[in-house]
Amino acid sequence: MHSSPRSKDTTQVWLRGCCPTPILKVPEPEKPDPKPTNTSAACRRSFTSSTATSLFPNTYFTSHESIPPLQESFLNFIETYPKYSDTGPVDQIRDQEYSHLSLSNHVCLDYIGVGLFSQSQVESQSSSIIIPPPSPRSDFALFGVTFKSASLKSELLHGGDGSGIESAIRKRVADFLNISGDDYSMVFTANKSSAFRLVAEAYPFGMSRKLLTMYDHASEALDTMISVSEKRGARLMAAEFKWPRMRVHSVKLRKLILRKKKKKIKRGLFVFPLQSRMSGTSYSYQWMTMAQEHGWHVLLDACALGPKDMDSFGLSLFKPDFLVCSFYKVFGENPTGFGCLFVKKSVVPSLEESACGGIVSITPAFEDTENEGLDVQCRCLDHVDSLGLMLIGSRGRYLINWLVRALRKLRHPNRLDNSHLVKIYGPKVKFDRGPALAFNIFDWKGEKVEPVMVQKLAGRNNISLGHGVLNHIWFADKSEEEKMMVLEGNEGASSKNGKGDRGIKVVTIALTFLANFEDVYRVWAFVARFLDADFVEKERWRYTALNQKSTEV
Repeated sequence: MHSSPRSKDTTQVWLRGCCPTPILKVPEPEKPDPKPTNTSAACRRSFTSSTATSLFPNTYFTSHESIPPLQESFLNFIETYPKYSDTGPVDQIRDQEYSHLSLSNHVCLDYIGVGLFSQSQVESQSSSIIIPPPSPRSDFALFGVTFKSASLKSELLHGGDGSGIESAIRKRVADFLNISGDDYSMVFTANKSSAFRLVAEAYPFGMSRKLLTMYDHASEALDTMISVSEKRGARLMAAEFKWPRMRVHSVKLRKLILRKKKKKIKRGLFVFPLQSRMSGTSYSYQWMTMAQEHGWHVLLDACALGPKDMDSFGLSLFKPDFLVCSFYKVFGENPTGFGCLFVKKSVVPSLEESACGGIVSITPAFEDTENEGLDVQCRCLDHVDSLGLMLIGSRGRYLINWLVRALRKLRHPNRLDNSHLVKIYGPKVKFDRGPALAFNIFDWKGEKVEPVMVQKLAGRNNISLGHGVLNHIWFADKSEEEKMMVLEGNEGASSKNGKGDRGIKVVTIALTFLANFEDVYRVWAFVARFLDADFVEKERWRYTALNQKSTEV
């Protein structure tokens, strides 16, 4: 067998990004016989079938010591997804521009998104500028934000392009999202929650009274919008999601969208994400189209989209009235960031004057009058643009589906029912699932391990996971007793939808475009440790909080 036809340097970088020691040769898959081009549906079925039959076929793991080592698992992964080798350029970029992801030995899987700058860019810039004390170099930022005293409507009408650096970043972000300045105006916000609040405060709920949301999870930003909108007279409605796959209840949502209106006015505001940042469920943009055709304004939440998904969305055909996105992290470093709120220019006149707050200006971190804004580089966005939609999408698809399959291979020993260690909420192995995962771990007695406990123990193993709440859940043909069993222990997991929806607390994982196989393998190896019946009990008393006091968790 021969190694893949690529340069030696590229191959070594790719392998080094996946395994701690390079593999000398990677088997080249046999070339299939020429066949007619498959349909899209056939390709999706083939992907699902290949994942199910090729990854650890007819095998389950009942202890953390029984799972195969990293190199063996990687070879099995490559045999299942041979085209993963085409994503080698991602590993090159990670190695050269984001080396801290590997050098720190810390896996960051607690957020979805894309930053503006690469780590090497930040370090290069900080070394060329004399930082005034007492600012530590590790906290160096390439820009700052200052709050503006302006309402959303006035800022959209009279705000202008701002400083040189603000104008440059504004243009770069719009280009990255394929948003035309002829159609949309944009303001910078402190974060996503601020953007949602600004819309809620300015939207004309006096005339268009309804707020329809489509989220399968609790969201601070959404709760902020709901609270403000309700005070301004909005009628609240929410889509529901079928347990346990978390698919949207299509019949109910269609009725909410198509509900007859009494007057010839806009029905209200439909807040819509194309993808769940928690369960990884993808939603059709046809929901947005249906809403617009039946008189709704639409806010598209793009914060959970992959870094190049806007390329396939087609804003020229499906133009939301509002669009929110966020640029907040440089992958575990330098948390300075902001949100972006785009508003269709034709909608601006209908907005109402509102309270000031939440809008920010982008300012240089240090005074540099000669170069203020002439050469702003958003290297992270440049990297994503150079990689393209197909490569980034394929890489995420391979990694997240491998992890789903691997987690479902973990079973408790000595159980007659061959009980799963992990319960996954949302899509299982699926071609078009997003790079996010919601799950819970259940011990050998069938009791759920608290998500916060899992998150803390993961942190001790240098793995950053998230936790959240799934809500707006619809239980089909389940008795009230069965429903309460599912929701048991989630009294604190409430949402503000006016229905007392308690929700289900879950552990969450999110893969950025720079994630590699070793990242997902380390998560799998960590979760497998819960197969040890005494693992949690041992760790419960050894956990040390950040304040250095021994605590029981």
